[in-house]
Amino acid sequence: MATPCQSQAAAHSRSNDTAVKATCPNQPRQLTPCQLRQQMACSNTEALPKWLIPADRRGWRRIVQNFTPSWFAVTMGTGIVGILLHALSTLYPSVQTPLNILSTIFFVLNIILFAVIFVISILRYTLYPATWTLMLQHPVQSLFLGTLPMGFATLINLFVALCVPAWGGRTPYVAWGMWWIDVAVSIACCLWLPFQMMTTHQTRHETMTAAWLLPIVAPIVAAASGGIVASILPDPNHAVITIVTSYVLWGIGVPLAMVVLTMYFHRLAIHKLPPQEVIVSVFLPLGPMGQGGYAVMQLGIQAEKRFPDTGTLHSMSGEILYVLGWAVAIILWGFGLVWLFFAIASISQSRFPFNMGWWGFTFPVGVFTMSTITIGEELPCAFFRILGTVFAISVMLLWGVVAAGTVKNLCFGKLVEAPCLREMERRAAAAAAAAEEKAKQDV
Repeated sequence: MATPCQSQAAAHSRSNDTAVKATCPNQPRQLTPCQLRQQMACSNTEALPKWLIPADRRGWRRIVQNFTPSWFAVTMGTGIVGILLHALSTLYPSVQTPLNILSTIFFVLNIILFAVIFVISILRYTLYPATWTLMLQHPVQSLFLGTLPMGFATLINLFVALCVPAWGGRTPYVAWGMWWIDVAVSIACCLWLPFQMMTTHQTRHETMTAAWLLPIVAPIVAAASGGIVASILPDPNHAVITIVTSYVLWGIGVPLAMVVLTMYFHRLAIHKLPPQEVIVSVFLPLGPMGQGGYAVMQLGIQAEKRFPDTGTLHSMSGEILYVLGWAVAIILWGFGLVWLFFAIASISQSRFPFNMGWWGFTFPVGVFTMSTITIGEELPCAFFRILGTVFAISVMLLWGVVAAGTVKNLCFGKLVEAPCLREMERRAAAAAAAAEEKAKQDV
């Protein structure tokens, strides 16, 4: 029995050759989704899902459908700039007011960005539920779910720094509630996504990137936020609960990050640097080093203040944790210098295209800067304060460059692409090409 395509070709042609051409047209190798659907309709190959919007179309629905979790990295980068501005305002009291104003501007901007990105993400998985499963099954895009709690943590930190002193009242407990939400999401990302890698994702050592760290760093960021939130809680017992929970979060994230870094170093040594498209991911190892050091110092500072008030452990336990926290932080900071050198040396080897991975410049370097500044505040030494200031200015300049590149590429529609959907189209195109080749051989 003739296929529908063959019947249609016979109706519009008088010769067998024309019918063959209609059945197996000579399509270009790179097919648009519309062409792909037409070609697959003339074969026994399974067609693309009807809900998939072709890449050659425009409109808000295509933007929503292709909106990936990696956009939350924008809130991480914007938030860390606001946090650095506030840290510099305490470091330099003479310019405290203008720096606080700039910090507030970035805080408001980050709230808007987070709200817009979160709403679009909800729309995506509501209107196109299949994209949720496809995203979770993708070995790279799923890891960017870890950027959601980390971006939210920057909002919590700035809320504590700016809103709690200004508004007072119940705002400390508002921040505490937000922090517990962040803790739950961070733990879910850190435990569930690596398990997905073990059971679902198709991964190979030679294709590994530092993006494996993204879900793992989330509880470390939550631990750092816990130290900040504990500092404003009026009840010392609540503060101690927060501190102890944050130490557990730190213990979840930092050792696991070290395991991944060991694997990543082995991958770099054996298989060399990552491709140019993902080369900026070499900055991501600065995240657990910088945030891990900053978190353990903040927890030590708060333990020294809160543990004696509640009689927790020994009378000297807070002081011991404070000293140990600083010692661990300086060790992690030194290890971070190694990865900073690797990162700078790697990106200096060649040019690399702009993509969403460029936001990997800002947050890892930013948290490493916060660790540097905090070490300088605890030491009677100007070196770390000056170095932290230089790092902070560099992060702000990087944010400006990356933000400008993001806006520019958005105007040309180059950044809103979902790799999981494009891979679906490529697999369907390959299947259609194979079916076409088989049809030619049969003729």
